[in-house]
Amino acid sequence: MSITLDSLLDRADLASAGLLIRRAHLLDPRAGLDGPGDLLVRGGAVAEIGAPGALEAPAHAEVVEAEGLHAFPAFVDPHVHLRTPGREDEEDIETGTRSAAAGGYGAILAMPNTDPVVDSASVLGSLRERARAEARIPTGFTAAVTMGQRGEQLTEMAELAQAGAAGFTDDGLPLRSASIMRQALAYQRLARRCIALHEEDPALSGDGVMHEGEVSALLGVAGIPSVSESTMVARDTELAAYEDGFIHVQHVSARQTVEVLERARAAGLRVTAEATPHHLLLTHECVRGLDTHYKMNPPLRSEDDRQALIDGLRSGVLGCIATDHAPHAREEKEEPFEVAPMGVTGLESAFAAVHTDLVVPGVLTLGLVVERMTAGGEPFGLAIPTLAKGAPASVCLVDLEAEWEVGESGYESRSSNCAFAGRRLVGRVRMTIAAGAVAFRERSFAIGAVA
Repeated sequence: MSITLDSLLDRADLASAGLLIRRAHLLDPRAGLDGPGDLLVRGGAVAEIGAPGALEAPAHAEVVEAEGLHAFPAFVDPHVHLRTPGREDEEDIETGTRSAAAGGYGAILAMPNTDPVVDSASVLGSLRERARAEARIPTGFTAAVTMGQRGEQLTEMAELAQAGAAGFTDDGLPLRSASIMRQALAYQRLARRCIALHEEDPALSGDGVMHEGEVSALLGVAGIPSVSESTMVARDTELAAYEDGFIHVQHVSARQTVEVLERARAAGLRVTAEATPHHLLLTHECVRGLDTHYKMNPPLRSEDDRQALIDGLRSGVLGCIATDHAPHAREEKEEPFEVAPMGVTGLESAFAAVHTDLVVPGVLTLGLVVERMTAGGEPFGLAIPTLAKGAPASVCLVDLEAEWEVGESGYESRSSNCAFAGRRLVGRVRMTIAAGAVAFRERSFAIGAVA
């Protein structure tokens, strides 16, 4: 059963007066919408949908003349690092959610690998309180599976679920112990929340800092083999089957992993998975210059792996696109490649990058990409956003023809370590409505109001 946005996702109170989007191309495959029309937002919900120019704006409502723009359900990202508490110099709740809104996101889930780790109801409660004061869009928080993410002792998962944890993950670190993983799946019956997994065998990854392949061999840099990921996924799907649990595999990067997931789903196991824009669009060839903007975990892999991810996204084995938005301080990313931290930002560039490299060339349809970018909350039981009448108003307006350079005008995020920095992309978010209120508006985007 879907969980209402109000129960687990928090945000600051923003003005939510009526708003009429006029003459946009409404695209929502789940609602059967694909054509020009008007959309009226009132009382925080989609109040009416009509033919282009047919709807009247209520008194004092904002009118958005959106001819030439597409209106999608706002995206949902289940994998974001907000760095609060502990590293607010890299990102905080306000800047991270502002960055998300600028990328067309209407909701996000934050990871628990903060300082302190989100492993207690008190830390979780403090974060939710801050989100109610600072978050520009609905924001949920996942809690750690193990205390301190040390992989040794389970957190009080049932208590954390009651306190509002949207799910559980030790993201950034794998659950090394099969016994601990099995215990977590057993405890899941009480917590009734998804367990999301960073899948990596540290014994196989070793000191690797990029994909193990011809590029790492040429550079003389220690590599991370793809089986480090796929063998752990195989282990955990088997454990989930044994315990009748459900798991979500984060940031899939390898063909072997896609094949393991295909077999698991064919066997009827409850397993979902995500792919990131950088793994869908880039390969280890980018690392030849040892630019730390291309250093992440899991690493960028081969072209064969990339094609397998695209196939998995198309088939639904990879059910959503997640950014794994991971801000880092500039001075840290300016360290030599071997010692610089892993991770890249991506909220503001995600849709445009996927649209440019996969939709414009005809590799994937626009409707499929919208479906995958709005499905991020589904593994966690959150309702999928829709433009259907009566649904909570979560909408992004996008100019599919607009060209722009990533980072040219800076970022809403506090960090700038984006893998697509400097690239010219096609497709720009002009406005985002989240929970019925305007969460982002491009500065040059004109508005009107009815007196």
